[in-house]
Amino acid sequence: MAMGHRWRIALLILVLAGIAAGIFLASPAAAPEGAASPPPSGRHSIMVTDLLGRNVQVQVPVQRVILGEGRQLYLVAALDTDNPIQRIVGWRKDLIQADPDTYSAYARKFPRIADIPTFGGFEDGTFDIEQAIAQKPDVILLNIEAQRATDDARYIEKLAALGIPVVYVDFRHHPMENTEPTMRLIGRLLGKEERAEEFIAYRAAQIRRVADTIAAHQPARPKVFIERIGGYTEDCCLSFGNENFGKFVEVAGGTNVAKGVIPGTFGQLNPEQVMASNPDQVVVTSANWEAYVPSGHWIGVGPGADLVEARRKLETYTRRPAYAGTRAAQDRRFHAIWHQFYNSPYEFVAIQQLAKWFHPALFTDLDPDATYREMHARFLPVPYEPGYFVSLDGATPAAPSTAKAAP
Repeated sequence: MAMGHRWRIALLILVLAGIAAGIFLASPAAAPEGAASPPPSGRHSIMVTDLLGRNVQVQVPVQRVILGEGRQLYLVAALDTDNPIQRIVGWRKDLIQADPDTYSAYARKFPRIADIPTFGGFEDGTFDIEQAIAQKPDVILLNIEAQRATDDARYIEKLAALGIPVVYVDFRHHPMENTEPTMRLIGRLLGKEERAEEFIAYRAAQIRRVADTIAAHQPARPKVFIERIGGYTEDCCLSFGNENFGKFVEVAGGTNVAKGVIPGTFGQLNPEQVMASNPDQVVVTSANWEAYVPSGHWIGVGPGADLVEARRKLETYTRRPAYAGTRAAQDRRFHAIWHQFYNSPYEFVAIQQLAKWFHPALFTDLDPDATYREMHARFLPVPYEPGYFVSLDGATPAAPSTAKAAP
């Protein structure tokens, strides 16, 4: 009897140990606030088509996501609004450097954002594939411009061999066409399809507020030159072809003078070409680029910007040789707008502001600042801070009473 009793006790210990081991193997350690949650029941495999037309098999809803660009947070936050960092297990560090004010706003609300591992870019060869694999992502989101670098390094094949799918998105090269399918795709991946459709409908309605008015009134179109990334470099004169901000200008009722010169999305005119085009208005896209160009000539528009200082910096652009003698210089029709509108699904705010500048009499009731405030209240977890656009001719929101909020 004693031997049988000891045997039963030993067997019970082995069973309990096996159960405990199963628990520890099947259940990850408790995740800190803002970290990826354990996979829920009901996950299933679907085939999605990405923005390069690739069919990719993914387990959804994904719970561990690597963002190939940190500014993809703009899209994720509009869907995972309660906690936009809960699924992000790695990202490129561009948001921290290129948009430090937005990053600071999210860091105040979600301090765990500082714990997200960062890496370099695919395009410049600084992406660490071993680091990415160690995060065990369910999916990696890449912008379409990373394709050549990933193809050259055969990253897709290497990741696929480990069961890590890569999905390409686009909200920069062809934003008017590709923002909606990109939002819809990410909505499917996150299990937020209804939320994605709500955002898509809101965005489309805000663009129609401009496009329908322009179509109905057919106003004379001012000639507009977009100076891209003003102050990031001293080169002249970077601009957009018939895409991105170049297309925004056309939707807003202007004529982009660079569209017939630059064949793609991004390009450059020389100063003589700009002077010969004789723009009626100049719009400078700029942002807080202290991380890249300390104390540079950039115009720090963006959330919480000091618009008095931004207007002072904008004034210096009127003296650039490329604008000498142009109607824009004669009439002081110079504006600055947040560069990151070119790289987010919020470009409808830029379209509305451009329309206000180009056709103030047609859009007296349109308030882009109020539109962006409303969008924050409906779709984003951080409060709205004005400061995204400034102008020399007075067609701009009033400067806030305080300087830029501290991080």
